[in-house]
Amino acid sequence: MSYFKKLYTIAFLVCMGLSAYAGVHAQVTFKASAPAAVEAGQQFRLSYVLNKEGKDLRLPDIKGFDILFGPTVSSSFSQRIVNGKSSSESSFTYTYILMADKEGTYTIDPASITVDGSTYRSNSLHIKVLPADESSSGNDSRPSEDNGGAAATGTVSAKDAFIRAILSKDKVYEQEGFTVTFRLYTTLNVVDFGKIQFPEFEGFMVEEIDIPANQQLKMEHYNGKNYYTADLRKTLLFPQRSGPITIPSGRLEMVFSAPSGRRVSTFFGSQEVMVDVKKAMVTNPVTIHVSALPANKPESFSGAVGTFTFSPTITPAKVKANEPVTVKLEISGMGNLKLIKNPEVKFPSDFEVYDPTVNNSLTVTTNGFTGKRVIEYLAIPRSEGSYTIPAIEFAYFDMNSRAYRTLTSPAYTVQVEKGDPSKASVGNFVNQQDVKVEQDIRFLKTNEPAYHSRTNFFAGSIAYGLWYLIPFLLFIVGYSLNRKRAKENANVALMRTKKANKVAVKRLKAAEKHLKDHNKQSFYEEILRALWGYFSDKLSIPVANLSKDNIDSELSNYGIDDKLIGRFMQILNTCEFARYAPAESNAQMDDIYADTVSAISEMQSKLKKK
Repeated sequence: MSYFKKLYTIAFLVCMGLSAYAGVHAQVTFKASAPAAVEAGQQFRLSYVLNKEGKDLRLPDIKGFDILFGPTVSSSFSQRIVNGKSSSESSFTYTYILMADKEGTYTIDPASITVDGSTYRSNSLHIKVLPADESSSGNDSRPSEDNGGAAATGTVSAKDAFIRAILSKDKVYEQEGFTVTFRLYTTLNVVDFGKIQFPEFEGFMVEEIDIPANQQLKMEHYNGKNYYTADLRKTLLFPQRSGPITIPSGRLEMVFSAPSGRRVSTFFGSQEVMVDVKKAMVTNPVTIHVSALPANKPESFSGAVGTFTFSPTITPAKVKANEPVTVKLEISGMGNLKLIKNPEVKFPSDFEVYDPTVNNSLTVTTNGFTGKRVIEYLAIPRSEGSYTIPAIEFAYFDMNSRAYRTLTSPAYTVQVEKGDPSKASVGNFVNQQDVKVEQDIRFLKTNEPAYHSRTNFFAGSIAYGLWYLIPFLLFIVGYSLNRKRAKENANVALMRTKKANKVAVKRLKAAEKHLKDHNKQSFYEEILRALWGYFSDKLSIPVANLSKDNIDSELSNYGIDDKLIGRFMQILNTCEFARYAPAESNAQMDDIYADTVSAISEMQSKLKKK
C-alpha cells in the first residue's frame, strides 16, 4: 500500500512541476520597441524587453541602420504581497544605439532569444526615416541661436508652431464622406492650452472621430523641417450641396516653452533659460469642390452614396392570419450608411404595418461609415388568402463606377391561412374587406320618461348666451397670448437669454454622465460647452466675438462683482488645460463640476436681480 502512495505522490509532483513549467513558459513576453519615425543621421534607441532572464540574443539583419553601440543590459525586480500572496516581476532590457543612414521606410524583423531551453521571437518594427531639416547644420535639427527663430528672440515664430487643416480629399460628390484633420506642428514643448475655437462646418453633416486623450507625439517632415505632431480634432464630413464649400479658419491659443536667448551657469554647466510664450494660431481655410450627383436618378434613390450590398429576407412565407411577418433588409458596405433613408416596402392593404426598427452596426473611417444597417418591417395579415409583396428596390450612387446602381429583391408571395380571431389587434386595424352593419330588435325602455315643459326653451336662456360669450372671451385671451409669444419668439436675443440657463443645465447633465463614466476629455468638453454657451446666450454675445475679455467686460457692465467673474475665468482656464493634461482624479473632476453648478446658479440669481 505504501508503494502505491509513493507512486501517487511522485506522479502528483511531476504533474505539478510540468504545470508550473508550462505556466512559466506561457507567461514569457519578449517585446521590441523603437520610435515610429526618426531623422536621417539621428541616433535612437532600439530596445528589447524580456520578463525572464534569457540568453543567446540574436538580432536580424538590420538594413538601413548602423548599430553604433550595444547591447547594454539592465534589469529590474519587484515583489508584491497582496492578501497574503506573494508575487514577483522581473524585467531584462537589451538596448542598442542605432543611426539611420538615409530616408525611407524600413522594417526590423523579429529578434530571437532563448529562455529555459525554448526560443522566443519578438515583434517586428516599422520605422520611417525622415530627411534632415534643410535649415539645420550637422545632426542638430533644432533652431540655432542665430537663425531668427524662437531661440534668438524669446518668441514663437510661425515656423516653430502652427496648426494645419488637412483634407483627406478636396474633390467629392454630394453625400460622399471625407475627413478634415486639425494637426498641431511644433518644435517646442507645449505648456498650456488656451481658448480653442474650431470652425463651423456649414453645409455638411458632421460625425466626430474619436482621438485618444493621451496620444503620443509623432514626427513628420513638412516644408523642409521636422516637427512633432499631434491631431487635435478629426471630423468626418458629408457635403449636403454641390459647388465649392469653404471651411473657415479656426483659432487656438497655446503656451509654449521657448528659449529666451540667455544662458546661465549652473552646477551642471551653462544652460539655456526657457520662458513661457503665449501664441495665437489660426488654421488655414480650406475649400472643397463638391460635384452634383448625375441627374438620371432612379425613382428608388434616397441619397445613398458609397459601395453597398443589399440582402432582403422575409420570414415566414406561410403564416396564419393575425400572426406577424417580418421583412428584413440588410444594407452593408461603406459610405453614408447612417444618413440613408429606408427602402420602401409596399405591403398589401390587408396587412397591419408597424414602424420599422433600425439597427446600425457602424465604424467611422476616413471615407465614411463601414458596417451594416439592418431595417426590419413587421406586418400582420388580418385575412386569409395569397398575397404578393412587390419587389423591393434599393438604389445608390456607386463610387467605384461613378454611376447609379439599383439592387432589387424578388417579389414575395405570402400564404395566409385562417387564424385565431382572438389574436386580432383591437382598435389599430379595420378589416377592409368586410365592414358590416347589423341591427337587431331595438332595446325597450322600461323606466318612466322625463318630461320637459313646452314653455322652457334653451334658446334665449343664460346658458345659451354663455355658450357664445365664453368661447369669444377665450378666443381673445388666446389671441393676445399668441401675439405676445410671437413677439418674444421674434426677439432671438431675448429667447436665447431666457433659455440660457436651461441649455446650460442640460449640458451639465451630460457632463455629469461623463463624470460617472470616468470619461475625462468628454467631461471637460461638456463643461466648456456649458460655460461658453451660457455666456453667449445670456449676454447676447455672438460666437465669433466670444472671448474671456468680452465676457469679463460684459459682466462688469452688468455690475457682477470681480470675485464671481474670477471664479468663472478660473473654471475656464482649468477645464481648457485639463483636457490635454495628464489624467486627474475623480475628486478633482467632482470639484470642477460642483464649482461650475454653483457659479452658474449664483450668476443666474444676480443677473435676474439686475
